[in-house]
Amino acid sequence: MVAWSEYKIMARERGALALELFVVESTPAKTADDVKASLPAHLAYQRELELSGILVLAGPLSDSTGENMVGSGLIILRAASMEEASVVVENDPMHLSGARSYTLRKWLVNEGSLSINIGLSTGKTVLA
Repeated sequence: MVAWSEYKIMARERGALALELFVVESTPAKTADDVKASLPAHLAYQRELELSGILVLAGPLSDSTGENMVGSGLIILRAASMEEASVVVENDPMHLSGARSYTLRKWLVNEGSLSINIGLSTGKTVLA
């Protein structure tokens, strides 16, 4: 196993972006009604995170067939540290209420390309 900091250095040395983001998989921990009850506050919180530049992307996940929604979601955040990301995630109304639990991981973005910035809930676009 390679230490995170060492892997990040190796990625940069080979010319990769090595952008550190944080990925949250949020999964139902209570009933669908509990999740629905927290949804308006959750969406308002995500909008605040988006406007403040913390939220990169977020949305629901399907089951493995791609046909059914299972109540899980994926959230990608910008943060200075695992601890900072954890505070952001813990303060999500879905997690505060116990309607969902979560797994938080660091993600080192190395490959791909972006050419436009789109605020998904605001409709704001910025060409890069």
